[in-house]
Amino acid sequence: MKGLLDDEADALFQALADRTRRDIVRRVAGEGLSVTDLAADYDMSFAAVQKHVAVLERAGLVTKRRVGKQQIAHAEVGPLRTIRSMLAELEDQWVDRVQRIDDLLSGDEQAG
Repeated sequence: MKGLLDDEADALFQALADRTRRDIVRRVAGEGLSVTDLAADYDMSFAAVQKHVAVLERAGLVTKRRVGKQQIAHAEVGPLRTIRSMLAELEDQWVDRVQRIDDLLSGDEQAG
């Protein structure tokens, strides 16, 4: 099970490692946009934008649905919540570590 969660985390973070893909997720989070509309705002080919969307789809961050002749991309909130939860857990661990260091230093100063 842990390996599966690690694989999911790797896919999510690898998908979001690219600034264009992060921007696409932001843009489709509020409302869906067609891939054509997405592509119009980037200095790259339509095919390149399609590839970015496909990476996001494989990671589960974006889904597409057909509306007429267009593919409308929508952000998926579940994986974004997973990422937020993972980062919060890491933050809690580091806050705890820093607090323990502070406690140790405070104890050393009082003893000296």
